[in-house]
Amino acid sequence: VQLVESGGGSVQAGGSLRLSCAAAGYAPRFYCMGWFRQAVGKEREPVAAIYSVSGSTHYRDSVKGRFTISRDNAANTVYLEMSSLKPEDTAIYYCAANSPGTCQVVTGSQGFERIHPEPNWGQGTQVTVS
Repeated sequence: VQLVESGGGSVQAGGSLRLSCAAAGYAPRFYCMGWFRQAVGKEREPVAAIYSVSGSTHYRDSVKGRFTISRDNAANTVYLEMSSLKPEDTAIYYCAANSPGTCQVVTGSQGFERIHPEPNWGQGTQVTVS
């Protein structure tokens, strides 16, 4: 399954951006969908996740109150609305989605951790905040 992100770009601190992610071509329905990011020189970190059926959302503590994840089940698409952006939000943002109905959004002491089992990944979209 190939995932394609869009909506990245450059924005000033305090601004907003909306990222989108959809499958390129046919894909089974996604049940667990999420966003991760990786800044230069840093490890990839989780951002937010959503269960497509219930709409239940989970966030990393660092983005709570500023980012909102949502989905369009008919379009098998996940979105990430980002507001009050900070320079430290600069990173490549990756979409992740899993199809099995038994997939799980794993949380920990800092909120959203990962999606289990290993999801499909997009190629990433750059977000730069200055």
